[in-house]
Amino acid sequence: MPGGKLWEKLLTNGKLWEFSQYISSRFFQGMTNLTYTYECKVDSKGRALLPGGLKKELAPVLNEGFVIKKSVFYNCLELYPRAEWDKEMAGINQLNRFVKKNVDFIRKFMAGVKPVNLDNNDRLLIPKDLMSFAAITKEIVMTSQINKIEIWDKASYEGVIGDETVDFGTLAEEVMGGTGNTDE
Repeated sequence: MPGGKLWEKLLTNGKLWEFSQYISSRFFQGMTNLTYTYECKVDSKGRALLPGGLKKELAPVLNEGFVIKKSVFYNCLELYPRAEWDKEMAGINQLNRFVKKNVDFIRKFMAGVKPVNLDNNDRLLIPKDLMSFAAITKEIVMTSQINKIEIWDKASYEGVIGDETVDFGTLAEEVMGGTGNTDE
């Protein structure tokens, strides 16, 4: 048996899952790959219960907290795990602050940014000003953007996804067509 007594001990003690989680957290630390879309409700105070599937995906980073901000391109919100936010900030920190357009960009990008954590009931409190920006009412969609989560008012999300002026096949070809593919 590979690994000898260590593997035998892990298997007999039922600790293989814990061990794999430990290895994953050590070797893949900082890599967040979120892949699903969830619908949920928001109460009048702006609290949304984090869906169980999303909670599982975020398990390695739940205790680190999150940062929530306005999206640059759409009237939705972006929820970053803290480690992903730190990477984003490292890139932005490279901008020369003696160039006015960089300062203007940073100011707009950072407008409304807030730290958030889950409460004891696994609810995310969406700040009122950000709820207003995203026109969030009662039903929301939380959808992955690989390393962050977009939070949309459900009707707005359905409008963007159902936008027939965007030909998804053409978009996919333009964005992904040259990626690692020699058949053009």
